[in-house]
Amino acid sequence: MMFRHGTIAFTLAALTCSNFSALAQSSQLLPTRPIRVLVTYAPGASTDINARAMAAKMGENMKQQFIVDNRPGASGMLATALLAKSAPDGHTLMVVDSAHGANPAIYDNMPYDTLKDIDSIGMIARLPMVLLVTPSLPVKSVKELVAYAKSNPGKLNYGSAGTGSAMFLVAELFKSAASIEVTQIAYKGGGPAMVDLAGGQIPMLFISVLAGMPLAQSGRARALGVSSAARVPSYPELPTIAESGVPGVDFYLWQAMLVPAGVPRATVAQLNGELNKALSNADVKERMIQQGNELMGGTPQQATAFISGEIARWRKIIKPEMRISR
Repeated sequence: MMFRHGTIAFTLAALTCSNFSALAQSSQLLPTRPIRVLVTYAPGASTDINARAMAAKMGENMKQQFIVDNRPGASGMLATALLAKSAPDGHTLMVVDSAHGANPAIYDNMPYDTLKDIDSIGMIARLPMVLLVTPSLPVKSVKELVAYAKSNPGKLNYGSAGTGSAMFLVAELFKSAASIEVTQIAYKGGGPAMVDLAGGQIPMLFISVLAGMPLAQSGRARALGVSSAARVPSYPELPTIAESGVPGVDFYLWQAMLVPAGVPRATVAQLNGELNKALSNADVKERMIQQGNELMGGTPQQATAFISGEIARWRKIIKPEMRISR
């Protein structure tokens, strides 16, 4: 299943008057104390930025404190393991990204079952990734980067937030599609990787347009292209990687809000209604779209189906030799 801005089968407008929102307004099941929102990456990453936007608006609407708790590490699995062990009362939430759907294909012996131990509240947004290079690298296009990599085999590396992260996944897709060899340098998050890119310690990385374009616009990095199938309306000057001569790269960083398994259905419905209400807010919507987001929203069931589809997708893509035992 793929969600498209403007053509989503379940629009945010429709959801605001759905049974979920009606239940959220009438039941008053939550909150009884501050709500913790676990985030799988460090502050400043796009997942953190969108998680904080949702937490702020949901907290405002519910008249309750939402506390963002960043727990980076192990491709999001540290935070997810905490969530799985949390009391299933709706007072601990988590915002994850694409790594959540890829981890089961990459890691053996995970400390939780992605589908059995975690339930969905709803999807938040998806963002294209942008390919950035350090200004000192003598390339100004995707085509030139590929040519440089082929003429300098084994000399390029790329920054990521770790194996399984969206930065890793899209870079590996790019490497495969372009038939080049580039070595991963893993960081604890996208922020530290961008610092090293700007300082020239690493030559390239993929990062969400939300997190990466400010760096490019400041002149501390050079943006070569985006990973989406179509150009990003907020940055129409940037070509897609596919149109730049590397077909087969069509990747989005997506984000979802989750709870531990066992949270009462009525509570999940209330939280889903509040999430969609936040996404439907005019100011939130305008700001997020301007930052390159495509809003998703939807029901808990649709989010679970989407994540299940991502798990199946990456199990077909990840090669056996790439799997990691824990």
